[in-house]
Amino acid sequence: MHYSQSKNPSMGTPSVYSHMTHVTSRSSAGLKSARSIKSLKVPWYEKPILQDAIILDIQRGCLLIAFYSLLLSIFTIITSLFDIYCLAMAEPGTNHYGYYVISYQFVYVGNKHVRNTLIAFALFSLILGLVTLVTSCILISSLRKEHEHKMVPWLYAFAVFTVFRLFAFLFASIVNDLIFGYNITMCLLWSLFSIINVYGWVLNYSLYLELRNLSKIEDYAHLRMGTMASLNASTANSLAGSRPTTPHGTISTSPIQ
Repeated sequence: MHYSQSKNPSMGTPSVYSHMTHVTSRSSAGLKSARSIKSLKVPWYEKPILQDAIILDIQRGCLLIAFYSLLLSIFTIITSLFDIYCLAMAEPGTNHYGYYVISYQFVYVGNKHVRNTLIAFALFSLILGLVTLVTSCILISSLRKEHEHKMVPWLYAFAVFTVFRLFAFLFASIVNDLIFGYNITMCLLWSLFSIINVYGWVLNYSLYLELRNLSKIEDYAHLRMGTMASLNASTANSLAGSRPTTPHGTISTSPIQ
């Protein structure tokens, strides 16, 4: 006597999220992201230096720094042009005729090499201000869309800008007479700007590390999902093309009509 058995094999698709303790998602609609760095084991040198800003969360703090760097670059461009103009007008041995709104007594007129150094600092500050202006616009867009790779130009440009302006204002504070209001104001402002610049750069660098590490999680999840889908498709095709037998009959792998 032959017994015919008909079975419907059932295969569930394993979820890649069952292998992960934390699920992350990228949100480009708002500033707050649901992704977290806590689920990823990274070396100590790749961990974010700061987790949050002083008052705001890290993403809003970085966006605030981006607008600050945009305004600072415009301020640097204007003051650099003004410094170059004043140094040119107050050059020793030249005569100028006309009516002038300001007095050029605060401008350095001593050693020729020191004066040329001040002009060089102002000229390079102008160039770096333009570069920072462009990269700040890119940074604002990248922060809104959480594109960490587009943050790299600003990180390089603003780091060079911060270091250069630190040396420039220190040199200007040493050689210029700090009895004039303009020189005192520039010294105090750039002292404050330098502190904010360092903090703002560290804040954006921390966000860059977090976004880069969490992108690795997303890439790993996509890879696992693709591997699981390929494996399941291969297994299903293999089962559909085989007809296993038993001593009591043939087991059908096709569903009963």
